[in-house]
Amino acid sequence: MDIIGYIAALFIGISLGLIGGGGSALAVPVLVYLFHIAPQHAVPDSLFIVGLSSLIGAISYIYHQLVCFKSLTVFGLPSVLTVYFTRTWLSPSIPQQLSFWGDVHVSKDVFLLVLFAILMLAASFSMIRPMNLEGEETGQTEVRAYPWVQMVLGGACVGFLAGLVGAGGGFLIIPALVLLVRLPMKKAIGTSLLIIALNSGIGFVGDLQNPHAVDWSFLLVFSSISITGIFSGMYLSRFISGASLKPAFGWFILCIGTFIISQQLFHR
Repeated sequence: MDIIGYIAALFIGISLGLIGGGGSALAVPVLVYLFHIAPQHAVPDSLFIVGLSSLIGAISYIYHQLVCFKSLTVFGLPSVLTVYFTRTWLSPSIPQQLSFWGDVHVSKDVFLLVLFAILMLAASFSMIRPMNLEGEETGQTEVRAYPWVQMVLGGACVGFLAGLVGAGGGFLIIPALVLLVRLPMKKAIGTSLLIIALNSGIGFVGDLQNPHAVDWSFLLVFSSISITGIFSGMYLSRFISGASLKPAFGWFILCIGTFIISQQLFHR
């Protein structure tokens, strides 16, 4: 299972490099189901892995001028602040057993994994749905007023949700950048990678303030394989149009979200 897990680490990097997200969507299930790491420990581990891999990938996108720094600031700053708040204070305060409707009890781990999957399903539908991407490859999209309020609120919501479920948030950031700002898909990918790196880094630092053992040797080996994958993904993205990447991203996270829900609700 460890060998399969390390192969999956390569695909985590490929996912990040190719579609600018999905790293946490793969990392959390891989750590939980293949390496048998408890979800409360898999969450900060995934933040480190995805954050470091995304940062390496983002550097290349910055070099090729495929990062929207305006959206990075407007969306990323509130996202980073809410991630830190959520990972440092809110998440640790959630009890280990949760009660719903009086007689329904679920563990914190199951609740967070199912919530994680539900968010993925919601984001997947927004990306699968057809929309007019004419001019995407040249960046000549519809000219309209920049949605400042929606971007700030969207960043805060993504930061809160990403911090709660321990994800970099790429599966939420990409739809927001494409649907709200109409960024070309590949520019949205570059911007997303940098926001993911910031969110994951801040979230991981927040987790370090709460006592938990970190297996640094495992994280560094896993991250190294993932970084190798991210360069492969960026290379592959040269041959695939942004219009093709958008629905592919949606179907990808739809499949992962469905798998997590089926595992948690029907195979326990």
